[in-house]
Amino acid sequence: MLRKIATFWLHHVYPRLAPLIATFGTVGLASCLLVLFILSQLAEEVLEREAFAFDKSFLLWLHQFANPTLDNLMLFITNLGNPNTVLIIFGVTLGILWYRRYRQEAKIFIIACLGAFILNTGLKLFFTKTRPQLWTLLISETSYSFPSGHALGSLVLYGFIAYILATHYSKYAKLIYSLTVILIAAIGISRLYLGVHWPTDIIAGYGIGFLWLMICIAMLKLQKLRQMK
Repeated sequence: MLRKIATFWLHHVYPRLAPLIATFGTVGLASCLLVLFILSQLAEEVLEREAFAFDKSFLLWLHQFANPTLDNLMLFITNLGNPNTVLIIFGVTLGILWYRRYRQEAKIFIIACLGAFILNTGLKLFFTKTRPQLWTLLISETSYSFPSGHALGSLVLYGFIAYILATHYSKYAKLIYSLTVILIAAIGISRLYLGVHWPTDIIAGYGIGFLWLMICIAMLKLQKLRQMK
């Protein structure tokens, strides 16, 4: 029996999974599966209109540290994920990629950012989760809460830019990725500090953004592999 299962795996399953494993890597593929599992659990609870106990308690705990200096800092950081700023960074990055003749990177970059926008808009309308209203807010948001567009969009936008930079400047890859992680995390924290998202919105935004970014990077890698053949 075990021999039959092993034979079936080697001849039918593994050949189809091998390109995927080679593209993502074993750790990357395992990470994607873990993120997918977490997202499925969150989505189920949100659809059932279940409240997450730590959502409210965490926001109220975080709000006790509010002060004018942090207010200004968090407003500045959250602005790095606002649509106007994102559009400027998108346009500048796309222009540089096209000018440097990185046409494949430019095309996948467009797909990545457009896909992130569609995912964010579609999922917000699907889940229709209301935003927190726990104190007087410094900014107003009119869209739905789940998932966080700032978390999703910043991870895809800055994550893709970091991947391109790290690919071409591999010597500084660790520094590039470290600074990018700090930036993306700071944007998510700013949304919580400002009280416009629940923690689960941020987690979902990062999860969806991570999966979509991995798909886009995989597409870019596969295109380059085909070009080399």
